[in-house]
Amino acid sequence: MRVMTRMRNGNQLDTAAELLSLLGDTDTEERRDAQLDALALAVAADLPVLLWGEPGIGKTAGLTQLAADLGLPLTTVIASVHEPSDFAGLPVVGDDPAVHGVPMAPPDWAVRLAAAGRGLLFLDELSTAPPAVQAALLRLVLERRVGALTLPPGVRIVAAANPRGSAADGWELSPPLANRFVHLQWTHDAAVVVRGLGGVWPRAVLPRLDRARLREAVAYARRAVQTFLTARPGLVHRMPGADQARGGAWPSPRSWDMALRLIAFGTAAGTSREVLSMLVRGAVGDGPGLELLAGLDRLDLPDPETLLADPVGTPLPERGDLRQAVLDGVISAVRDRPERERWDAAWSLLARAAETGPPDLVVVPATTLAALRREEWDVPALIDRLAGTVALSRRAVAA
Repeated sequence: MRVMTRMRNGNQLDTAAELLSLLGDTDTEERRDAQLDALALAVAADLPVLLWGEPGIGKTAGLTQLAADLGLPLTTVIASVHEPSDFAGLPVVGDDPAVHGVPMAPPDWAVRLAAAGRGLLFLDELSTAPPAVQAALLRLVLERRVGALTLPPGVRIVAAANPRGSAADGWELSPPLANRFVHLQWTHDAAVVVRGLGGVWPRAVLPRLDRARLREAVAYARRAVQTFLTARPGLVHRMPGADQARGGAWPSPRSWDMALRLIAFGTAAGTSREVLSMLVRGAVGDGPGLELLAGLDRLDLPDPETLLADPVGTPLPERGDLRQAVLDGVISAVRDRPERERWDAAWSLLARAAETGPPDLVVVPATTLAALRREEWDVPALIDRLAGTVALSRRAVAA
């Protein structure tokens, strides 16, 4: 009787295992997801990423799916349940310590990663790791060293944390550790969750880098960051005053270097501005990141000299703020080198701007340009085309 009962229970467990297997049998589809694209690009750029999000929203599941999609073995380490020596290494006394020293032996998970040569190291529950463990993680995150072992270049590092208010016995991240990560806010998309529960989740795809644009992308990223920090030197290093803010993204030479790398990768991959914004702000913080992104917009603007050479054919930006910046730049160029041909060309450009965009953007540049007129310069006939916007003919004649 007992044998029959055990057999029936065994059969039921086998059936339960079959049902569990069916529940885990899901599919993926290539669907644009900004936060997944941002994570994939940071992983491709070999930058440590820290995902911030409330418990239960799928951070761990997302990393598991990412590793599977990229074909990387996943190694999960719960930071809060480890001792500092698990990351700094355990001392191993050899035959002659006075001659050979005492090496620091790495843990088994690090040895497995090194042997595989590639993989995704997932440091979970980072915000519940005490300060001593966070200190031991510094060298792992920045130098990829665990004890005496250096992880191979094929290993990528991603961590996850809950905000302190929702973390069990949570700690603020130390500023040195926080400044080593690209911080991404991980949220759930109801439509993605619903479709995923139906059996289809979005697939993580590494960015497709255009080999022909690699040098251009590096030059563009360097120019963007250099131009911005030249104008805003106070942001080269600015640690927040509040302890909580220090545990997030903030500007330092290290995080600007991360931002530069992200811009280069994003440019080579043709990444959307939304994804690039998430990454840059995740490296240097919201304020500096948004300023840099605004600078990127202006970096792409046509050169004023190009516009003066071809005021009819050179494209003008559609966005009002960028168009205003272009027109102001052209007027400044004419002021720096006032010549009749350049003055006439600027009027042609303003007339086209008034006809193809908001006419109010032309008022200030046109007024300034009119004041630059020399006595021997005739008033161009096309100035009448702007009369409905500003009364310029009378001002130019009276100037």
